[in-house]
Amino acid sequence: MARMEKNIAPPLAAGYSHAAIAAALGSEILSGARSPGSRLPSVEEMNARFGVSRVVVREVIKTLTAKGLVASKTKVGTVVREPAAWNWLDAEVLGWRLKAGLDRAFLEQIVAVRSAIEPAAAALAARHRTAKDLSQLRACIAAMRAAEGDTARYAEADVAFHLALGRASGNPLVGSFGPVIKVALGGLIALSAAGVKQAEKGHGGSTTRHAAIVEAIADRNERAARAAMQRVIDRGGKHAGRGLGR
Repeated sequence: MARMEKNIAPPLAAGYSHAAIAAALGSEILSGARSPGSRLPSVEEMNARFGVSRVVVREVIKTLTAKGLVASKTKVGTVVREPAAWNWLDAEVLGWRLKAGLDRAFLEQIVAVRSAIEPAAAALAARHRTAKDLSQLRACIAAMRAAEGDTARYAEADVAFHLALGRASGNPLVGSFGPVIKVALGGLIALSAAGVKQAEKGHGGSTTRHAAIVEAIADRNERAARAAMQRVIDRGGKHAGRGLGR
């Protein structure tokens, strides 16, 4: 008999979309409400829960399978896979995980990945940047200054800066992380922006640290660009941690 899982959401209203059902089940898996090894409800059970056709339910299962969240097993059904198998570079998977709640362990994982990718991206940008890249990065800094005191607007401008930096790297593989960075940093930077506003009495210090990255890139100083980006990541992680504490 399948294990009963905790904190499963109540049935959705009839007629929900493929995307909404995938998000509901994906969020349950990523939050731990459906543990690895547990079986998903049968097609008939999900048809009753979501009020949609079996065809839609099967397509949802295909979507979750493609994201590495579940797998079909003979005589068992569709079961939840271990987290190591999940496609963390899928923007939807990451988004569902963030909606489940940003805890300290996941925060540290995001910071570690940023430290592995973004300083290298800044160094590449210092090597390959164009005049257009500099213009876009400086426009992001201007938007950050204009958003001083407004945490939501500041976080939006901050995310735009990091996406622009990825493009400025001149490396399409780095640039392809854009959707993932947008989702991951969206939640992280919102916490960080709130934390920096409280700890530093405003966003000015964060803007100055980001501006230092741009100036290093403008000077084609790869080492300085790398170091400036690491300072932003380290300070942002600390401020996000304070946000979690609150």
